[in-house]
Amino acid sequence: MKLRIRRYRWSDLDTLLTLHQICLAEVGLVPGDGVYYDDDFPRIQEIYLACGGDFLVGEAGGRVVAMGGLKPVDSETAEVCRLRVHPDVQRRGFGEAMLSALERRAAELGFQRLRGDTTLNQGAALALYERHGWREVARERVGALTVVHGEKRLSPVSAEM
Repeated sequence: MKLRIRRYRWSDLDTLLTLHQICLAEVGLVPGDGVYYDDDFPRIQEIYLACGGDFLVGEAGGRVVAMGGLKPVDSETAEVCRLRVHPDVQRRGFGEAMLSALERRAAELGFQRLRGDTTLNQGAALALYERHGWREVARERVGALTVVHGEKRLSPVSAEM
């Protein structure tokens, strides 16, 4: 099964919200834990796309199975948000493909640095970020969870001749 990555469309909204809920439940994150939130989903256009970021969707086998967003922090930095892969198709390189696509897209958009966070109990996500050269910059306790903050400097995209 091959992953096809494309830009977000309005018609993806309900599917992405469901994917988000499934993925967080899989790692024990629940509404009210201080980490879980989903209020950005109805505002993807505003929060990610209209202000210079992007939101990517991964399809495989005729269905949406992955997603990830780039939310501008400032002119040099974007935050990787909502990086999710459906549990039914994890361990097939889809997370790797999504993170690579997000990193490439951020560089194309002119960002020099990426930031992101995950929780300590999301071992696969921590390993993925480490393989991609991210470095841990901070940890914080949020309720019963430890949130790990990471960062990566991007290489500039060279102009094609």
